[in-house]
Amino acid sequence: MTLRFTMLASGSRGNSALVQADGFGVLIDAGLGPDELGERLREAGHRWDHVHAMLLTHTHTDHWNDRTLAHLFERRVPLYCSAMHHASLAKNSRAFAQMGAAGLVHGFVEDEETRLAPGLRMRALRVRHDAGATFGFRLDGPADLFGQCVAIGYVADLGTWDDHIAEALADVDLLAIEFNHDLDLERGSRRPAFLIARVLGDEGHLSNDQAAALVRAVLARSTPGRLRHLVQLHLSGECNKPALAKAAARGVLPPGVRVHTAEQHRAGRMVRLEVSGLPEEADAVESVETIEINGD
Repeated sequence: MTLRFTMLASGSRGNSALVQADGFGVLIDAGLGPDELGERLREAGHRWDHVHAMLLTHTHTDHWNDRTLAHLFERRVPLYCSAMHHASLAKNSRAFAQMGAAGLVHGFVEDEETRLAPGLRMRALRVRHDAGATFGFRLDGPADLFGQCVAIGYVADLGTWDDHIAEALADVDLLAIEFNHDLDLERGSRRPAFLIARVLGDEGHLSNDQAAALVRAVLARSTPGRLRHLVQLHLSGECNKPALAKAAARGVLPPGVRVHTAEQHRAGRMVRLEVSGLPEEADAVESVETIEINGD
């Protein structure tokens, strides 16, 4: 069976990814307007018709857009979010109220499995971030005749991690993790002291070294050879460089794992994941060395 993963945007100016399982498409966040997000979908060979649900990580506005929620309402596409997101969304989004009244707002509970579609299961993972309730996700695709399935882990916007997160992400085929900043570049930046403290705090963002340590912990809990793709998310334009993030990742990854660096202003190529045999890479790319990334 197959899962497909496409990064549509990553950074403080907007975040979104598309996961597909047997024709069912799920957006993880929608921090761009509907026209721009539609263009990103087209860049990657998709259409709005390929989107059947949305998952929300948290309520910072680079992860959701009211006009896009209105577009989802018009298309009758449901939103999955935590009950702890409702107050903020209701205060700041007219479309959220419309979705709720139409029965298009569905909930998830931390560490409990949610069935998004036949064969597509999601588990919400609580992470620490200064947006209030913030979640990563583990998505497991349809099982084959032998009960095997492919899995994706997605965690962005977190200031620290623990054993619980590492264990929940074990034995995924694709792991998408925030590599936000280089510690020396962050400390040496001309940013205000309060902003540096926020980024470096336990409810801020992961450094390259922290992200690499999380990857190492996930690998230690995983079947050797299981992880095939690492996607680096949310790089800071001011306080990181793709080469530094990639070097940190390569220091802990075994041979054969592909590294993809997500971009702010351009959709990535689709990565296709298969249960058995070698991964089919016709639609995947190595990380881009000369990319434009903005945001923190």
